[in-house]
Amino acid sequence: MMQEDINFLLTNRIPRLALTRAMGRISKIETPLLARASIALWRKFCDVDLADADAARYASLQAAFVRRLRPGARPVEDDPSVLVSPCDAIVGAHGPIVAGGMHQIKGFPYTLTDLLGDDADAEPFRGGYFVTLRLTAGMYHRFHAPHDLVVERVRYIAGDTWNVNPIALRRIERLFCKNERAPISVRLDAGGLPLMLVPVAAVLVASIRLPFLEEVAGRHARGIGTMRLACPFAKGEEMGWFEHGSTILMLAPPGLSFAPAVEEGRLIRMGQPLMLLPGIRAG
Repeated sequence: MMQEDINFLLTNRIPRLALTRAMGRISKIETPLLARASIALWRKFCDVDLADADAARYASLQAAFVRRLRPGARPVEDDPSVLVSPCDAIVGAHGPIVAGGMHQIKGFPYTLTDLLGDDADAEPFRGGYFVTLRLTAGMYHRFHAPHDLVVERVRYIAGDTWNVNPIALRRIERLFCKNERAPISVRLDAGGLPLMLVPVAAVLVASIRLPFLEEVAGRHARGIGTMRLACPFAKGEEMGWFEHGSTILMLAPPGLSFAPAVEEGRLIRMGQPLMLLPGIRAG
């Protein structure tokens, strides 16, 4: 309990926004000595595996955080009946969305409308399913399309930068609804089904990068408010990244089901089965 108290104190009872901005500036400094020292420190305190990275050396800590992987490092399940995980993650709370409600951890409910900030956005997912995908600080931080799809809208919702680790989830009610986030509304090529990806920022990581949006808007997600667009992505294609670890919530409409191997606390890799689509014949 004391260790949990200390962890919560160090990661939350701090000037989160100011520290996040400072960390962002420091992590981008391209000095060989600083880069080597900071990456070594990061690897010492986080479970970091760079064996499948596309480079052996990095000019800055941020470059290591947002590293790409060597070709073939994340095979993508090509069965058209399967929605794959958009990222490397630890599976968190997941299950049916009952009466418009979900939970971040047992006993800590929140609603679709609170998360998305809009009743109309929430409507297609009532009675559907949600899954929480937590990216730890040492994981691969890029996220990808879970199926062939078209991005129809992106919204930026301002907020705090609470840590999203399990300790904070047990102590801060409606945490995901308080943090900065960018709901991404997509429509699957398969049956025209809607899907929602919600990247949630956290302490040290209030920077959600969406290059496809920046190409259209010429600015970062936090400056857009709401934008409608039509950007297609193939299954497994990169969509964006976090500049540290954080969380992605995925919302699906009624009729889908979870892949058999999806269990809370289990590691899942980008490209591995996450959900099964209804009425689509397996390959």
